[in-house]
Amino acid sequence: MQDFMNYNEYSRQQWSQFRGADFHDIGTTDLDHVRSVDDQISLKDVQEIYLPLRHLLHLYFKNYQALSKQKAQFLGKQPQKVPFIIGISGSVAVGKSTTARLLKVMLERAYPQYCIEQMTTDGFLYSTKELEQRHILNDKGFPWSYDNEKILTFLEQVKANQGPVSYPIYSHESYDIVPNQVQWVDHPDILILEGINVLQSPQNQKLYVSDYFDFSIYIDADPKLIEEWFIHRFQGFLAAEKDQPNPQNYYYQFLNQPYEEVMQLAHQVWHDVDYRNLVEYIAPTMNRADVILHKTHQHMIDKVLFKKY
Repeated sequence: MQDFMNYNEYSRQQWSQFRGADFHDIGTTDLDHVRSVDDQISLKDVQEIYLPLRHLLHLYFKNYQALSKQKAQFLGKQPQKVPFIIGISGSVAVGKSTTARLLKVMLERAYPQYCIEQMTTDGFLYSTKELEQRHILNDKGFPWSYDNEKILTFLEQVKANQGPVSYPIYSHESYDIVPNQVQWVDHPDILILEGINVLQSPQNQKLYVSDYFDFSIYIDADPKLIEEWFIHRFQGFLAAEKDQPNPQNYYYQFLNQPYEEVMQLAHQVWHDVDYRNLVEYIAPTMNRADVILHKTHQHMIDKVLFKKY
């Protein structure tokens, strides 16, 4: 049972009253572009949940910029741009990517003068070959399946504004790292980093990912609901693969298998891997977040928890 004594809890209606100025309305086309498979989000969600959240981020960002300038003045140095990093965590299939992409669009429209980047930690997973060599292929997604030193080096370079900084590409089609290809983060003013592992505590390390965050969000829901979303997402990927078969796609291997057996496997993957990872390693990091968005049926956010201190 999580201890939320250091949070204030707000109903959806209460949270919706905290809106600041509206910067450039978001339309249905924008939502179509940011929505992940099986995720649901509406313009009402934008108005009642994400506009107050964007306004809160505005306050944190402006205070961060002022403090960075004051620290430089205190040290007698020329002020330098120090990227503001937002971390988004939560279970597989809970809607992290949708939230990250939506916030990126909203922040870009609020701050057209700034560079806003958004990425996932998936690229820092070890490759399938490396996982097999380490005998941890079945632990994919657990803390030890990530190259944590590479993540830390990346964040240190970004925070020190040493860009452009490269990071590996992960393909959800091949379910593996894309060899010999990278993406770049180029001197961002704000970086949104989402992943299941971003709030986890250090394990025999002096630093971890969350030490670089200036604001963090955790997306929470009943595990039974997340399982439904996970299975429905799996079915969506499978249906898409049937429409356009690609032997390089991870889901291609299931096309000629009995549907019932494939669904049984999907449930087993959830229970043996993703649910276990959620209970043992992801959910325990929830109270490290500044804001917790709690979802109920149909991805509806029914309450928001905001850390007091």
